[in-house]
Amino acid sequence: MDSGPGEITQLLNRWQQGQPGILDELAPLVYGQLREIAEACLRGERQDHTLQATAVVNEIFAGLLQVRRVAMNDRSHFFAFSARMTRRILIDYARKVRTEKRGVGWQRIPLDAELAWVGETSAESLDLSRALDELTEFDADKTRVVELHYFLGCTVEEIAGLLNVSRRAVERNLQFSLVFLRRRLATE
Repeated sequence: MDSGPGEITQLLNRWQQGQPGILDELAPLVYGQLREIAEACLRGERQDHTLQATAVVNEIFAGLLQVRRVAMNDRSHFFAFSARMTRRILIDYARKVRTEKRGVGWQRIPLDAELAWVGETSAESLDLSRALDELTEFDADKTRVVELHYFLGCTVEEIAGLLNVSRRAVERNLQFSLVFLRRRLATE
């Protein structure tokens, strides 16, 4: 994560206070990283996929413009919020494609340790979204770790720093979450 946490945190605090134009200042600090994250998420998509990384990042910023009050106290909250928005954008896109195609060409691919298949098909994206929603009901912290690691591409060390927990706690949460998600996806 390239930018210092102080500058992002200061901008987020000013944004929460309602100061205009803050997102214009925040964008250059986080745009590159959000674009890299979006590209990583989209790499697993089928070749004829039409959603582009720039569009995903633009959707994130469009969503931020619509948010009036959200508790983002620091960069960790910002990137966790961005991970959730990225997930929702991909799921909304998958729902749209699913509606249009009515299931033509769907196939199941098992959840692997890297979640490399996320977004591979519309059906899988929706199944994963439902499984993540169930995980959130069980333990929202575990979902946050999954989102930061697999959707935002944070390392275990970065997640530990962002969430102020030990590396081992992050590893345990990831391991538990993968087992949980595999079981949920196997039943769908």
